[in-house]
Amino acid sequence: MGKKATKKKSVSGKEKPQKKPATPKRWSEREVTEAFSRFEKADPHPKGELEHVNNFTLLVAVVLSAQATDAGVNKATRALFAVADTPEKMAALGEEKLRDYIKTIGLYKGKAKNVIALSNMLIEKHGGRVPKTREELQALPGAGRKTANVVLNIAFGEPTLAVDTHVFRVSNRTGLAPGKNPLEVELELERAIPAHFKTHAHHWLILHGRYTCVARNPKCPTCIINDLCRWPEKTL
Repeated sequence: MGKKATKKKSVSGKEKPQKKPATPKRWSEREVTEAFSRFEKADPHPKGELEHVNNFTLLVAVVLSAQATDAGVNKATRALFAVADTPEKMAALGEEKLRDYIKTIGLYKGKAKNVIALSNMLIEKHGGRVPKTREELQALPGAGRKTANVVLNIAFGEPTLAVDTHVFRVSNRTGLAPGKNPLEVELELERAIPAHFKTHAHHWLILHGRYTCVARNPKCPTCIINDLCRWPEKTL
């Protein structure tokens, strides 16, 4: 029989309190400015990688991208948007036919239902136009805060910060904007990033997470913010 693990006790016989991991020191304003200056120099005009032809197809593409890759969504929507690029055309297409176009995308049945529902809502409540406020966007079926932030940023040029899995990972791993959930990270990014960089900030962070600060085996040696990053497990 193996020995049971025992908790360490002090001389007095009481259990020693577990030490909490040290919280990384916040990046200074100078460090944040330096990081985003480098991103800007490397890619002055970053763009989202979801293909779309107008604000409506952007909204649909973002809704479809939940738990799916942009490349996978683009592959499915090229044919879809050729026949349904307005709420009216999408609603007329119907849920069953829409499924045929997007069946290669994860959770396609639920997403088809949401896209038809949001198309009808846009027609009934917004005159077929994509609304310009976060509250109205989040009220659409299948559209959460991240979707609203992406649409506000790309379609309307608002300095919003959409937090997807890539932004969440980069923000926490580097110590730039740690948070337990996407909203905490978003609010921390909002606080930390200078106004000058906010319009493109989430694109830079997404692309950095997608191609450099990847989930497994991040490319730390070629990372342009390596010296600023607080992550203690940088790869060689």
